[in-house]
Amino acid sequence: MRILLIEDDTVLGAGVRDQIGAEGHSVDWVTRLDTAREYLASAAYDLVLLDLMLPDGLGLPFLREIRRRGDVTPVIILTALDQISDRIEGLNAGADDYLVKPFDLSELSARLAAVGRRYAGNPNPLVHIGDLEIDLAAKSVRRNGKQVPLTAREWTLFDAFVQHPGQILSKAQLDERLYAFDTEVESNTIEVHISRLRKKLGKETIETLRGLGYRLGGDT
Repeated sequence: MRILLIEDDTVLGAGVRDQIGAEGHSVDWVTRLDTAREYLASAAYDLVLLDLMLPDGLGLPFLREIRRRGDVTPVIILTALDQISDRIEGLNAGADDYLVKPFDLSELSARLAAVGRRYAGNPNPLVHIGDLEIDLAAKSVRRNGKQVPLTAREWTLFDAFVQHPGQILSKAQLDERLYAFDTEVESNTIEVHISRLRKKLGKETIETLRGLGYRLGGDT
């Protein structure tokens, strides 16, 4: 997923960025609401992590603002406000989840995955496609009962297809998925990884639609 992190605490922000970036997510980190508005206007995000106390304003009015204009991007609130009334207010403002600081980074990862699955239509972390069993929570794939080792990049790309069954993903959209990896994405990177995925998971697993992109194949 491509994630916008809005957090002014530099220590926490760096920890969150490194944690979810290591899991293959693309992370843009900003420390102000005005910058967040610019990022949301210029890119499509799969999820927003929102602190409630920012240097240039409060997170809840910002959340209400983006919901009023029809932005349905999932939002998880990260805050030190731990009263039940605070949680209710945040959820009523349009948040999808609410995590109280200090929190364990592994719990954040689990909540990110859960919210992502809900919006992708896969609330169950186990998905079956043909002879493949995909565990979205464990980021693992079995083919005919045998574990298939995938690299971090291969999983990131394959996960994009699993999360968007039936949809055509363009090369540019898949390039975005590799944005989290620090090395430059070369012109043939997507084709190389698609070829490797087909060898490991079956040649019919990913379809090529010439001039358009790729789509999850197999018995979905």
